[in-house]
Amino acid sequence: MKDENPSLYGCSREELRSRLKPYVDRSYRIDQIHTAIFEHGIRRWDRITTLSRDLRRRLARDFRLDRPEVVDRRESKDGTVKHLFRLSDGASVEAVDIPEGDRRTLCISSQSGCPLACRFCVTGYWGAGRNLTSSEIVAQVLAICGRMEAQDSLNLVFMGMGEPLLNLEEVRGAIETLTEWISWRRITLSTVGILPALERLAAWERRPNLAVSLHAPDDERRSELMPVNRRYPLGELLEFLRGYPLERGRKITIEYVLIRGFNDSPEDASALAALLRNLRVKVNLIPLNPDPALDEEMVPPEAPRVEAFRDRVEAAGLVATVRARRGDDVSAACGQLRAFDREPRSFPPR
Repeated sequence: MKDENPSLYGCSREELRSRLKPYVDRSYRIDQIHTAIFEHGIRRWDRITTLSRDLRRRLARDFRLDRPEVVDRRESKDGTVKHLFRLSDGASVEAVDIPEGDRRTLCISSQSGCPLACRFCVTGYWGAGRNLTSSEIVAQVLAICGRMEAQDSLNLVFMGMGEPLLNLEEVRGAIETLTEWISWRRITLSTVGILPALERLAAWERRPNLAVSLHAPDDERRSELMPVNRRYPLGELLEFLRGYPLERGRKITIEYVLIRGFNDSPEDASALAALLRNLRVKVNLIPLNPDPALDEEMVPPEAPRVEAFRDRVEAAGLVATVRARRGDDVSAACGQLRAFDREPRSFPPR
């Protein structure tokens, strides 16, 4: 088996049928292979004993079933587990498993780095990596869960390393594979607001939940935090979101990182609420998770100030929640994931 051989983890059942048509002449064999790979978690062709020895040999010659290598696994005192994976070409990604009572949330990566250089995010400190394939995205889930099974207690969020809308087609392929077991309603894409890709996403027949990173109530400060705002400014982004197609009962999540003395004042809360007027949104407030890679002024507000910000947003008629900090003692919290296969780029000058 060669490293450059394709992996089948990113294939839905129908894609698997198409890809393996030259190898398999019986339809039920595809179901056997699909079940073995995804639901039984088998990682070697020679162990799929329902197939003939010759078929296993030919499949092993042309297709990979290896998962990313687990280089490191760190468990937080709150039960959150961070996994560091090494991919076949040496690139690294991190993914996080967050238990929540009888549920769990997997925070997975779509790129092995991030080119966007948001100043509150450690991933951007290392700079751009490469896009992950749909197989590498699905393989993160399999590496953590072991196998796939129908369930209603697993949430999947594309909030790990990278901007999923910069890798939308591979992300879409992964989602179409994973939704055989995980409901679309339990999958969330988080984006800074790449407008051309959002337009393509809006045209999908089925769409996951959408979370949009805002983080400041005006263009000047948002551009300081997020250089991408210079290309896709607030006004254009919010105007698009007003027309974004939503199923009944669903809302767009607006993510807002709170940074002490920068965007956390009562006036900022009122300005944010005014921006979001007449939008079908809910606001998720995220007290900044500090990290040595970030600038010294990048620290969270005190808890009373966070609560006062939330209360003012809610007083304006919006739903607002504060994200609980999980896994920060092992650098697994929001904005703390890293790339380990290269030297850090650091952030560009302001």
